[in-house]
Amino acid sequence: MGGGGRDPPAQCVTNLVIIGYGYSSAAIARAMVPGLAALHATVRSPERAARLTAPVSTASAFDGHALTDPLLRALEAADLLLVSAPPGEEGDPLLQAPGFGDLPLPRLWRVIYLSTVGVYGDHGGGWVDESTPLRPVSPRSRQRVAAEEGWINFASERSIDLGIFRLSGIYGPGRSAIDNLRAGTARRIVKPGQVFNRIHVEDIGAAMAQAFRHAGPLGIFNLTDDLPAPPQDVVAHAAALLGVAPPPEIAFEAADLSPMGRSFYGENKRVSNARIKAALGYRFRYPTYREGLAACLAAEPA
Repeated sequence: MGGGGRDPPAQCVTNLVIIGYGYSSAAIARAMVPGLAALHATVRSPERAARLTAPVSTASAFDGHALTDPLLRALEAADLLLVSAPPGEEGDPLLQAPGFGDLPLPRLWRVIYLSTVGVYGDHGGGWVDESTPLRPVSPRSRQRVAAEEGWINFASERSIDLGIFRLSGIYGPGRSAIDNLRAGTARRIVKPGQVFNRIHVEDIGAAMAQAFRHAGPLGIFNLTDDLPAPPQDVVAHAAALLGVAPPPEIAFEAADLSPMGRSFYGENKRVSNARIKAALGYRFRYPTYREGLAACLAAEPA
């Protein structure tokens, strides 16, 4: 995809820049620690940038409108770039930042862009893979398609290897159905035939670390679990792990959902992860929500 025209550094030393440091990208950073020489991360506010600690070496605030001196210096030294910040109406925040397109980026040889399985749109519960034509439904997913295209063009023009990873619903410690049950916010909304895929945050970290170190060219991959499942089943399983009664079922038509929440139910598909297993040899730590939720519970303090 990106052509892989630039060779990786001869030494196993990595200068990584992460655009949009959050829940998933922090897991990737932790998984990248062996061999990581320097990590520059961007967040939205200077206050949050000042609070970031190891494995982050340096940090800066970035909102897509200005490339600060710390970020410019980090990009100049970077051999790897991870783009995790979501696009907006103006496009991908880094691609549209004034001056970014003119930077020489002399060492950069690989970019990984985190996208979403939402780019496939609705398939009535049918299976999709990386060859499935994109037909996004929501404005957010259309912005993702535009961002993917932007990074494909950027990588092609620079002869930089590019990996696009389309993530399904992210969960993990502190952000799972277990936490929702304890907070009293979990609901068992039932829409007949509706399924979603999921991905545990530790699988995101491990898979991306493996992808960054992959010897051959990357491409487009779905990063998702093995088991598309109805959302109410996940809540019921979490309740069973906690030994509590699950919340009552609510018909989708009667559920008081936000427009964004309702839009998620407008896309029904089963997402295949066969390519990432075959091409990268990745083996999922949590192939279904059952293993993933058990790990979330086990990770809690005693």
